[in-house]
Amino acid sequence: MKRKRPSPRGSEGGSSVVFGALVAAALTALCTVAAVLLVAPRARGAVIVCGLVGAVAVGLACAEIRRRGHEIVQLRRRQAATEHELVRRLEMQEAETSRLAVEVLPAAISRLHRGDSVEEALSGSSQSPVLGAAFVKAHDDVVRSVLEAVKAEEDLRDSSQRAFVNVARRVQAIVHQQFQDLREMEERHGGSPDVFDDLLRLDHGTALIGRLADSLAVLGGSRPGRQWQQPVPLFNVLRGAMSRITDFQRVELHSVVELAIAGPTVEPLIHALAELLDNATRYSPPQTRVHMTAVEVQSGIAVEIEDGGVGLGEEARLRAERVLAEVRSGLDLADLGENPRLGLSVVGRLAQTHRFGVSLRPSAYGGVRAVLIIPRDLATAVPLSAADPGAAVRADLNKPMPAIALQPEEPQNIGINKNGLPQRRRATTAPLDGSQSQRSLAAPLPPRPAAPSPPMSSEAFAPAAPPPPPGLWLAAFQNAVSGEGASTEHAVTDDASSKEGE
Repeated sequence: MKRKRPSPRGSEGGSSVVFGALVAAALTALCTVAAVLLVAPRARGAVIVCGLVGAVAVGLACAEIRRRGHEIVQLRRRQAATEHELVRRLEMQEAETSRLAVEVLPAAISRLHRGDSVEEALSGSSQSPVLGAAFVKAHDDVVRSVLEAVKAEEDLRDSSQRAFVNVARRVQAIVHQQFQDLREMEERHGGSPDVFDDLLRLDHGTALIGRLADSLAVLGGSRPGRQWQQPVPLFNVLRGAMSRITDFQRVELHSVVELAIAGPTVEPLIHALAELLDNATRYSPPQTRVHMTAVEVQSGIAVEIEDGGVGLGEEARLRAERVLAEVRSGLDLADLGENPRLGLSVVGRLAQTHRFGVSLRPSAYGGVRAVLIIPRDLATAVPLSAADPGAAVRADLNKPMPAIALQPEEPQNIGINKNGLPQRRRATTAPLDGSQSQRSLAAPLPPRPAAPSPPMSSEAFAPAAPPPPPGLWLAAFQNAVSGEGASTEHAVTDDASSKEGE
């Protein structure tokens, strides 16, 4: 609001009043002189008296008019000054209110998010005392009310997230114990193919429950339960992500760059890829394949997941990217809704924490193409033991094996049991120690009547391996992706966090 400059009408009005009074006095004097000249001599005295009285009256009237005119001018000047001051204060209040909305409140809320108290956040919002104590107090009350409301909302969200994390930790502890029990049962019932196959199915279902518990922990601001201390090859990481979804048979793993992922990033990366793979298999026809590749790019490693499901329209793509952006800025559990879709929210939270880049684009197969970028500083060279896990086995095979001489089969002892039936007794097998080996090597072999045959290796006398039971491929698959075998020492279970959840 702009103030108009005061016009000089007051001074001009006072001058015109004075001029009018002088003209009136002059006219009165002229009229008096004319009347004196026109009347009879005996009446001139009365006319002169009347003229003088009239002139005095006109003079007094002119003086009063002049005084009042001057007073009016002063009042107008005072009014203009008051109006100017009011306009200035109004402009200052408008500017201060705009600053309150644009600068003061966001800065105070930002300090509140950094952990400051309400009073500490209020201390940084100073205002000019020229605006008046009442105005400053009103603005402080507004800022205080907003900060208290934001603090209450933050406390409610923090308590909800802590509840999420506590529930997730309890479930993770139960899942961890279930894994241990299943592994013991697998070792105990490994000779029964049917039981072993059922146990593997239970093991896979338990892994799915563990992934859901990890998702709840991630949404609550915590980390996944399992931690890795040594780098893990990217191939094992991708296989681990495949093992945590239901339709892992539909995923085809193509070319994978020979790099490893730093230990602290392994579990978050497995979880993020598992969520993307779960979306790809869930929203595509069951007869289609999901293709996954990992290539090295300028910024790091790009993991691409393509499916042949329902295409992603522009509106749906923008909505998905908005979900990822909102999660990066801060997740409110109330925004998940009654039927929450945790996949993108979990991926967004992990991407924010570990600097992953996630983008969704239309796929060449007609579905969705999800690209996850792993920063270059999170990748490292593949450890020698993980890059060639069969090196130690080949080294053992290349060692010279001790020669074992054939000994004649001992006659079997046949006895009679209490029912009168023949009973075959097992022959005892003595351990083959070094002295027995030397005696076997020193004992001469009996001459053979036939032509000598080519020497046979010790592998020919090894017992035949039993056929693999059904489901053994799934056990080997899970052992490989979980880092057991060649890289068992890399995995460290987060028991402390599980006990904390209890």
